[in-house]
Amino acid sequence: MEHISVLKDDVCKLLNLKGGEVVVDATLGLGGHSSVLLEIIGSKGLLIGFDQDEVNLKEAKKRLKGIEKAKGAKNIIFIHDNFRSLKNRAEESLKKRTTGVKKPSCKKSELKDGLVDAILFDLGISSPHVDEAERGFSFMKEGPLDMRYSKTQKLTAWDIVNAYREKDLADLIYLYGEERFSRRIAKMICERRKEKKFETTKELADAIERIFPKKFPKKGKKAKFHHPATQTFQALRIAVNDELNALKEALDGSIDILKKGGRVAVISYHSLEDRIVKHFFKELARDCICPKEVLKCECRGKPVIELITKKPIVPSDKEISENPRARSAKLRVVKKL
Repeated sequence: MEHISVLKDDVCKLLNLKGGEVVVDATLGLGGHSSVLLEIIGSKGLLIGFDQDEVNLKEAKKRLKGIEKAKGAKNIIFIHDNFRSLKNRAEESLKKRTTGVKKPSCKKSELKDGLVDAILFDLGISSPHVDEAERGFSFMKEGPLDMRYSKTQKLTAWDIVNAYREKDLADLIYLYGEERFSRRIAKMICERRKEKKFETTKELADAIERIFPKKFPKKGKKAKFHHPATQTFQALRIAVNDELNALKEALDGSIDILKKGGRVAVISYHSLEDRIVKHFFKELARDCICPKEVLKCECRGKPVIELITKKPIVPSDKEISENPRARSAKLRVVKKL
């Protein structure tokens, strides 16, 4: 399936970018959003693109370098790293670009007003992850139990499925997959692997499907059928890539390097991600951070950000019909005060 960037028009409008500004795409993917952001900031602007996936980064470079060359500019910095390193790597790259120093030292006092005008996080997995069986993300295709975004890391889905204790496996599937049958699935996995270890995605998906009732229970009257392995595979992917902890670290860093008036946009695709983003933004938008039991404010705190989107922006019916993978997307945007 062709990769289509989600909520592209809304992202561009709400980030409110102008020519000559600095924008970070923390999840570069295949460069779909960045190709549009480059058009907005122009040849005098700067795009910093992060991706921990070597293959995606290579493809994005081809696509975006073509745009850069057509404009006669040199205004893209590519960073092969997890976005949890966003703050340090972005500061380092911008200081190096400004000073020419190979190993710049970015002190906090030097960065009072921030360095970046806008930051975008699109937390969805890119099309190649799902479409290419050898990446091991999809339960619909035969592939190795891998699920790593970067081949440089050691932990794979195979390690978790074939080595974790039953209780740890059940907890992981419940917490990261919000799967109510987590204990049943973990027990089945541990009993089955005593005879033969799981090697492929289809082996695991088929084994999970076999232990579910024929009429798979739905959540709500309007809920559509989804494969019984969906939430377990989500849990494994999150665990393999430590996605939720990485997101928390990245959000912290993003506010630190943002200029006053700068904006952060986050597109999430499941409740665990959205909950983290929602609560993180909500806390920073509060006037007071005193405990609830304190009758009078003692912190004299001021909000750090303003919520641009009081409620998340979701795709239109038209966008969902053109790109079904956008159906669960939620966009939240804030501005630094």
